[in-house]
Amino acid sequence: MADPRGFLKVRERELPPSRPVEVRLHDWKDTHALREDGQPYLKEQAGRCMDCGIPFCHQGCPLGNLIPEWNDLVRTGQWADAIERLHATNNFPEFTGRVCPAPCESSCVLGINQPAVTIKNIEVSIIDEAFERGLVVPQVPQRLTGSTVAVIGSGPAGLAAAQQLTRTGHTVVVYERDDAIGGLLRYGIPDFKLEKVHVDRRLAQMEAEGTRFRTGVEIGKDITWDALRRRFDAVVVATGATVPRELPVPGRDLDGVHFAMDFLTPAGKAVAGRPVEGAPSAQGKHVIVIGGGDTGSDCVGTSLRQGAASVTTLAIGKRPPSERPAHQPWPTDPILFEVSSSYEEGGERRFLASTVEFVANEDGAVRALKVAETEYLEDGRRVPKAGTEHEIPADLVLIAMGFTGPETPELVTQTGVATTSRGLVERGDDYASTVPGLFVAGDAGRGQSLIVWAIAEGRAAAAAVDTYLQGTTELPAPVGPRTVALRG
Repeated sequence: MADPRGFLKVRERELPPSRPVEVRLHDWKDTHALREDGQPYLKEQAGRCMDCGIPFCHQGCPLGNLIPEWNDLVRTGQWADAIERLHATNNFPEFTGRVCPAPCESSCVLGINQPAVTIKNIEVSIIDEAFERGLVVPQVPQRLTGSTVAVIGSGPAGLAAAQQLTRTGHTVVVYERDDAIGGLLRYGIPDFKLEKVHVDRRLAQMEAEGTRFRTGVEIGKDITWDALRRRFDAVVVATGATVPRELPVPGRDLDGVHFAMDFLTPAGKAVAGRPVEGAPSAQGKHVIVIGGGDTGSDCVGTSLRQGAASVTTLAIGKRPPSERPAHQPWPTDPILFEVSSSYEEGGERRFLASTVEFVANEDGAVRALKVAETEYLEDGRRVPKAGTEHEIPADLVLIAMGFTGPETPELVTQTGVATTSRGLVERGDDYASTVPGLFVAGDAGRGQSLIVWAIAEGRAAAAAVDTYLQGTTELPAPVGPRTVALRG
């Protein structure tokens, strides 16, 4: 069991250092320094876990990660057992340990009156240590069921479903319309947050287990959905929520105004040695990023590495508080003001900023944003405050306001599948759509969400597919499709 006095012996929260800003801005490598041999602080941090009677970190994580168990195994140096416990609930801790916002830490019982346990860092340390020690090996199924499954989309939900179903013995083919497997993990998340070696080595394991990957194939166009359904016994739709939220203000169609992913994706391809002709670049430009979330932060870090003259982030709302507000008590996941690695590197952040208009130059390209102070009305609406308009110089504007749902025109037209009022693919409690044999996992059925929810839904959908094919299943189903994360 855990050291019952560990949290009293080590009261301070300690994380690994980041590389100096002036160094990391010249490359695309991970912002964090290389792991230290033995990581002497790690066992101390793991020892701060209290072995709570009721570990609320479990409710903070939809995967049901066995956090107290692998914390104690790290404390005692039992790395093989630690990765076994971690993999029991999470297919890809190397992803979640790097890009998940760690709602588990917001729920940590120690966080009531001390800094929370460094759960996320311990998690990623376990998987990195496991790869270094050769503890991550293919789990090849002992028998094949004879059933075939197509997984559409190779993001975390699709990959999790594919790995679970392959290990059960089904023949699984993952289809990806881009030129490489990984979905947003591949090109949507910059390398300084997630180096692609972590994606590639996991894909190598999956290929060795028997999962088959097909890139450059867009279902609905290259292969019709009906043809796919005839070819496979079951189909899992895991295409994500890729339709960006629009900003309908005058001048939106000007040259130099782009959605965030139209900037991040070609930037990621260029880093991978696959440059895209005509891709927008921030080099030497005054960049405005509209939206202060993770995608906006990624735009900031990417722009700075491309050599932007300046970077300004605009958020329409108020600056969040630095500490947990009273109306978001423990163990909820509070909305707090955070400084990501990208914001540490430079740029300016403005809050209560409403975009009124994109202003053109004589060539029809954007030269400035007309911005006003945000005013909150009694009914809760946020509108530009009259008389506060002013211009901010801009050569490149990136709209990073989130995503509204999946791309469904071909899917709906070719299969007749039902969608919800939000434009999501409708599904039941078993992740099944209204079309027999067609299942939905991740953001395509849930809407834009966290990577932990994508993996959890991929695992749960796999269990539903296995039940559909075999009548029963031994696969875990950590969440239901209608489960809502506890937040504020």
